[in-house]
Amino acid sequence: MHIIKLNATDSTNSYLKDLTLSGTPEDYTVVIAEQQRKGRGQMGTVWESESGKNLTFSILKLLNNVDVTQSFALNMHVSLALYNALKRLQVPRLCIKWPNDILSGTDKLCGILIENILSGKRIQASVIGIGLNINQTNFNTLTNVSSLKLVLGKSHNVAEILQLITEELERELSCIPTSDINALQSRYEKQLFRKDKPSTFEDKDGQLVMGFIKGVSAQGKLRVALEDAIVKEFDLKELRLLY
Repeated sequence: MHIIKLNATDSTNSYLKDLTLSGTPEDYTVVIAEQQRKGRGQMGTVWESESGKNLTFSILKLLNNVDVTQSFALNMHVSLALYNALKRLQVPRLCIKWPNDILSGTDKLCGILIENILSGKRIQASVIGIGLNINQTNFNTLTNVSSLKLVLGKSHNVAEILQLITEELERELSCIPTSDINALQSRYEKQLFRKDKPSTFEDKDGQLVMGFIKGVSAQGKLRVALEDAIVKEFDLKELRLLY
């Protein structure tokens, strides 16, 4: 594993994608930054992190022409790798908030942004961006956000946490592309935040919707049983789970 350490960069995902354009970085190349000036999350959100106190990094996974239809399988593997790493640290009340936030209880610890490099309908490589709150304790006006220090009551060595995560990522990603999708979905759904519990959602028009999370489709859509008991599927642009 090749690790590139930066004091600051706009985005570790962007830096790593630029590397793939100028050459062929080795599998599991890691770009880690003390500070990301323009860290990104899902749907164009901004990932805020106090310099030097957290993990903000991206890791490259080379894939040999994996079909683009397996994109969400990759997402599930990555989410489970982060879940397993934090489980080893004995983080309490761990769960995965669809599609790939890692929570302790209702508080977000970790965000994931996966960007695939395609050739036609085949994935050649994936750039996996991860932001994990480790030693930060003040999040200003942000709500439902926490860190390992707040949850576990002690500081952690950032480099050791990185090693732990990369071990779990290599273990999970070694399964691609021969994953048993049904077994993978079952493992992922078992850890889903608010599965089978009455939940409130906001639809794309800003309307509140009540329902029960039943699971996910192979394509990564959230399966929700609505008030009329009909199960419908929604993508990330169509439905947002509220706390």
